[in-house]
This record gives sequence, structure tokens and C-alpha cells, in this order.
Amino acid sequence: MTVVTRFAPSPTGYLHIGGARTALFNYLYARHFGGVYKLRIEDTDRKRSTDAAIEAIFDGLSWLGLQGDGEPVYQSARAARHVEVAHDLLAKGHAYRCYCSQEELAAMRERMKDEGRKTPYDGTWRDRDPSDAPAGVDPVIRIKMPRDGGSTTIRDLVQGDVTIENDQLDDFILLRADQTPTYMLSVVVDDHDMGVTHVIRGDDHLVNAFRQYHLFRNAGWDVPEFAHIPLIHGPDGAKLSKRHGALGVEQYRDMGYLPETLKNYLLRLGWSHGDDEIISEQQAIEWFDLDAVGRSPSRMDFQRMENLNGHYLRQADPAGLATTVAAALNVAENPILVERLTAGMAGLTQRCDTIPQLIEAARFYVEPPTFPLSDPKSAKLVAGAGPVLAKELADTALRSLDPWTEEALHNAMKSFVEAKGIGFGKVAQPVRGALTGTFASPDLTQVMRVLGKEECLARIAALPDNPEAA
Repeated sequence: MTVVTRFAPSPTGYLHIGGARTALFNYLYARHFGGVYKLRIEDTDRKRSTDAAIEAIFDGLSWLGLQGDGEPVYQSARAARHVEVAHDLLAKGHAYRCYCSQEELAAMRERMKDEGRKTPYDGTWRDRDPSDAPAGVDPVIRIKMPRDGGSTTIRDLVQGDVTIENDQLDDFILLRADQTPTYMLSVVVDDHDMGVTHVIRGDDHLVNAFRQYHLFRNAGWDVPEFAHIPLIHGPDGAKLSKRHGALGVEQYRDMGYLPETLKNYLLRLGWSHGDDEIISEQQAIEWFDLDAVGRSPSRMDFQRMENLNGHYLRQADPAGLATTVAAALNVAENPILVERLTAGMAGLTQRCDTIPQLIEAARFYVEPPTFPLSDPKSAKLVAGAGPVLAKELADTALRSLDPWTEEALHNAMKSFVEAKGIGFGKVAQPVRGALTGTFASPDLTQVMRVLGKEECLARIAALPDNPEAA
């Protein structure tokens, strides 16, 4: 048997972070077993489904590398097939027409509630003679659920054996009065026709699984394996919501997280492999199985995710990061500055965990500092006699320096301060201020090498002797 999984989002908004994890688990499970991972857009709710939401889902999945194998299936395009199956169930006696009005159904719900019954529909038309049908009423089609008492047990690959009493399962609607299929019918038909063998989704769908189980059985089809994953909660243990911050995948991208980070973090959010925290995609494919998925909700830890992002930022391609930073700083068309950013990226990423942090940290490579420095702490770099010392260093030791390497720069500065009988910081600080305008920069000689001799000399020369008055 070839394993076939599917991710089936409803395009009524962004790609939710929980949906992204569901897609990831489906992808990894299929890849682990050499199977197929498919994408289905469940757009039958035409009033709420939008093209913009569909594009947002595609965009988010593409960014994460979870697009799906083959072309996506659009549920709305398969309505005729869904109707066909409903009528086939009707013809085989596994479904029936119901002519109850909305008023009758409302009264029935109240009565069933008063009687302590667990379903809102009492099966009024289940065995009634169709000749009793009222004139001019378009019926719905309902499935016949088991009525022999007893219970239904589903062997869930995450939750274990889950049992529900059959009296909690009502004869739900397959086709509405206008002949449009319901979600419950469409999902089952599409899962069968797509050859889905494993339905991996959030545990908020667990109750639906029992209804779908009987629909599969009534249709005479194999029931897929079910695996219901606990939901993601916020840091406070409550269901993840807007008050916890970002919910959509695109928001995490805009906040500067890398796709590798989000996949690694979501993988470990509810699944474990010993004490391993940093897991490559290849390792995830090799190790992933559903028996290591926990049964309890997982909590978001944004600090942990940011730290993880720092790891992947330092592993990322410097040229790719430089391209991103250059675009953000509006210098993408300047090859000299892009090359400079690329050369300095290794030092920059050591101090950053997100792309926005990296952009700000890299700004001095494309924009010389302006004086006076606005940050009081950084202003101390060029206070007092510092600018004069920096200029003297440039004129006596740097202008003739060749080669312009980190080692040569360090030795030149060391010789200068020894001759002056001063500490290294007395000249290093004003030079750093002239070149970067901040304490928070990479190693000074690395910065000097990346900027190059001409740029360094020009920035030091532009340093006011009295920066506070500049």
C-alpha cells in the first residue's frame, strides 16, 4: 500500500500556524514512508472562501516547501461527484429524504434537549413513507447512522482507541435542499477519490471522524487511518488566539523567521525524538512517525523559537541573506554594497536572531554614521580625545598599510597604542564609532577589512573632532 496523506485547508483566511504544522506532519509522514502528500482546497463555503485566501495559503506553503505533490484539488469543482454519491447512497437505502421545515427542526431540537437526548434530530423521516411528503417542499438528504445501540470505536494513531456511543451520532445532512453537498459528504468523497490512506489533522475534528467513519462504511469504501493531533496553545496554556500574537505563517515571515526555523519549531511542537532540538528536514523525514506525537496540547514559546532562528540564520547562505538585507536597505542595485554585505554577513549573524535585527545590524555597512550619535552610550565611543587619536592612527599607521588584512590591522593598531603608551580601547573605541556608530558591531578588524581601506579612511576623516557639537 502506498501511503497517501493530504492537507485540506479552508480558504477563509491566512495559513494558520496550526494548519502549517498539520501540513508539515502530513508531508513528513508521506515522505517517511515513500508515499504521496496531496493538497486539497476545501472551498465549498463560497461566501467565506476568497481568492486572496487561496493565494495566501499557496504562498505560505510554498515558503515552507510544503506545496503538495501534483496539482491541488479544489473541492468546489467536484460538487457533481459529491451529489452523485449522495444519490447513490439514497438508492442503496443508506440515506433518505427529510422534509422537515426549519420551524419543525427548531422545535425538535428543543424537545430532544428537554428529553436529555444527545442528538438534535430524531429521525422523523428515516422510515416514513415518501408518499407522506408535503407538496412543494425541497427535501434534504440525510445519512442513516447506526440505530442498534452499541458504540463505535476508532483506532486513532495518536489518541489510541476512542469510543463514542452511537446514540450521540445523528442522521446528519449529506445534501441540502438546494442540492449543494455538505462539508461532511465532500470530505469523505474526496478522501476516497484521492486515495487518501491516512487522515492527519487537528483533534478538533475528532468527533467528525465518527460521522465520516460511518459514511465511508455506508458507501462501501475502505476507511482511512485517522490521526488527530492536539491543538497548539499560547504560552499561557489557553487556545492560541490573536491576543497571543502572530497566528498566520506570513506574519512569522514578516517578523524575520526563516522557513527552516518554523518547520523545525513546529516539528518539535507536539513531536519528539529524544533530546534532539535542532533537526534538519532530512532527519525529520527519516525519524518522523505518529507514535511520537503527544496527546496533550503544545505551548508556543516565542523566545525558544527566536533562539532557534538564530541558529538557522547563522547557517544560512551569506549571499542570500545579503540580498534580503540589501533590498530592505534599498541598495539592491548597488553591487559593491551587496558584495560588502555578503563579506560581512558572518560577523553580523553572530549577534542577530531575526532578519529585522540583521537589517539594523548591517545598516552601517551601507550608511556611514552621522554625528552627533543619538544613542548616549554609543556617543561615548567618540568622546573627548578619541577622534583626534583615530585620525592620527589613520594618518600614521593605516594609510600606508598593505595588505589590508585583519591580522595586519590588529598589529598596526597594537603598535600604535604601544608607542603612545595607552590602552587598546583608547583608539579602538573612536575608530569603531567612526566606522559603525555603535558599540553593537562585529569584531573591529573584521569590520575594517570588509569596509576596505578607502571607506575606513574616509569615515575616520569625516569624524568631527568635537562630535557633540557636530
